[in-house]
Amino acid sequence: MKKKIEYGALLQHNGTVTCLEFYGNAHLLSGAEDGLIYIWNTKKWECLKSIKAHKGHVTSLSIHPSGKLALSVGTDKTLRTWNLVEGRSAFIKNLKQNAHIIKWSPSGEKYVVVISNKMDIYKLDTASIIGTISTEKRISSVRFITDSVLAIAGDDEVVRLYNCESQKCLCEFKAHENRIKDIYSFEREGQQVMVTASSDGYIKMWSLNLNKIQDAPSLLCEVNTKARLTCLAVWLDTASETKENSDKAETSSCANEDEQPLITRKRKVCWTDTSDKSTKVEKHVMPKKQKLGGAQQKKKKNLQSRT
Repeated sequence: MKKKIEYGALLQHNGTVTCLEFYGNAHLLSGAEDGLIYIWNTKKWECLKSIKAHKGHVTSLSIHPSGKLALSVGTDKTLRTWNLVEGRSAFIKNLKQNAHIIKWSPSGEKYVVVISNKMDIYKLDTASIIGTISTEKRISSVRFITDSVLAIAGDDEVVRLYNCESQKCLCEFKAHENRIKDIYSFEREGQQVMVTASSDGYIKMWSLNLNKIQDAPSLLCEVNTKARLTCLAVWLDTASETKENSDKAETSSCANEDEQPLITRKRKVCWTDTSDKSTKVEKHVMPKKQKLGGAQQKKKKNLQSRT
């Protein structure tokens, strides 16, 4: 992301990829319509583990903050808990309907499961439902702002903030002119920021005051992409904040480039290097060849004059 260079593609799945989630900077989990979950090492882009997760499609997955557990839901009407340490199934819960969103809280003490317009809040210790939040329309995105505050967006223009404990709506505000497809939130320099993306083509950033959560957030900025947006990802360039971090990022990037030949030899992992390294190499090599050719021609002329 720092150099805006595409690394390549991972072509392990045999169906449409439906969900992706990183754990730190070392691992990535992917789920797809082939019913599989793959665990990737993001340093060498090796496939570490293949898990037959669901009989139907994998619709959503979420990794516990500890990195030891993961949850997944699929079109087989099951909620599955995965032991990532041993790479096996730990628990299976049957659902009445197909869920399309699952999400851990920041503390990992609870998680939410979304089925259409209803969201059940589960407690990890008991694996039981401690509350339910229902909306008029289908829920399209859920984001934990804090461990007790949830942001929910559905097939309308409104973002709603709920208290997880009481399941009461703390605040709601019109964010877009069309349905909201995704929400992201982060904290930067003590400021809580929420990002929304909508089918109207706009991406908007909002400032949240957690001390006055009942007040509607203030708009920081917006951009019209003139596209029909379906999802959102936010990248924070923390490496550029200090020179030391920047140097580390460049060193890491060079290390990844050195590791690429090892990755291309791995089976079932398609690595397409789209950078212009080859052209750069040619630019450096070509003048040397021309010099070499010129030297050879001079030698030939000298030999001819001697004969």
